[in-house]
Amino acid sequence: MARKANTDGADSAENAGRLKQIALTYKMTRRTDSKVGLVVAGVGIVTFGVFLAIGFLIGHPVYAGILGFVLAFLAMAIIFGRRAERAAFGQMEGQPGAAAAVLDRVGRGWTTTPAVAMNRNQDVVHRAVGKAGIVLVAEGNPNRVKSLLAAEKKRMARIVIDVPVHDIIVGDGGEGQVPLKKVRTTMLKLPRVLTGAQVTAANDRLRAMGDLMSNMPLPKGPMPKGMRMPRGGKMR
Repeated sequence: MARKANTDGADSAENAGRLKQIALTYKMTRRTDSKVGLVVAGVGIVTFGVFLAIGFLIGHPVYAGILGFVLAFLAMAIIFGRRAERAAFGQMEGQPGAAAAVLDRVGRGWTTTPAVAMNRNQDVVHRAVGKAGIVLVAEGNPNRVKSLLAAEKKRMARIVIDVPVHDIIVGDGGEGQVPLKKVRTTMLKLPRVLTGAQVTAANDRLRAMGDLMSNMPLPKGPMPKGMRMPRGGKMR
């Protein structure tokens, strides 16, 4: 009985934590997306209404209503998640290190390493390795990051000759630039050409090579705007 009571208490606390997280996410989203509540509610009502109407037409309103309720809840969750993600990207955009935070959300199958190259102007290159190969994601001044990308590709060429390398420059409006909110989608669209064993081997070789920030503590998410390279740090 005591064990059951403890389990029930843990479940209740976990559910309360999830509800609190959802509420906080909604508040954050509403700051930049004032219509999020109306849109999500509208999607739910329309979805439920459509299935209920179909239920009356086929003579099974109860079953169709139950199915409509479940699918309406699912549709609301999907729409809310997308708008919350868009709002989060909007708040991160323009902050140093924002691309690293996006890479953390790319999904399973990717190994990300933030700030493998950086200069004193806070232009940064991050690295992700997956079945599509190696993806270098640069953020900062478009002209300066090109030299950072070239230097990093040259450094890696000695270690991972047989692995395709892609590069993404984060930005809005410029030629060849990818908006922050589309970085994840762009990466997931890349063709998968490596096996799991090849991905592991590439990660091992890159890890042995080391990177610029391996001995430097980095906070997760966007980097503080005042962060500078140490004077003794190797520049690329």
